[in-house]
Amino acid sequence: MRLDQFLKVSRIIKRRSIAKAICDGNRVMVNDHIAKAAKEVHEGDTIRLSMDSGILTFQVISIPNRSISIAEASSLYKVIPET
Repeated sequence: MRLDQFLKVSRIIKRRSIAKAICDGNRVMVNDHIAKAAKEVHEGDTIRLSMDSGILTFQVISIPNRSISIAEASSLYKVIPET
C-alpha cells in the first residue's frame, strides 16, 4: 500500500491530498529514510512524521486489504514514544 494511502486509511491524516503534500515536503521518514507519497509501506515499517504539532513515530502493525471502520483504524499501527 502507498504511504499516503496508509496515512489516510489509518486516519493519522484526514485526507490523502494532505498526506501526499506532507510526504512530498520531505516531512515523512520510513525506516530512517525520507519517503515520498508513492513509497510502499509494509508490516513492521517504522514511520516518523514531522508535523507542526510535533513528531509522531509509529510502527505499522498491519496493512488492510479492504475498507475498515474508524474503530479498526487504530489497530493498524502502534505509537512509539519519543525518548
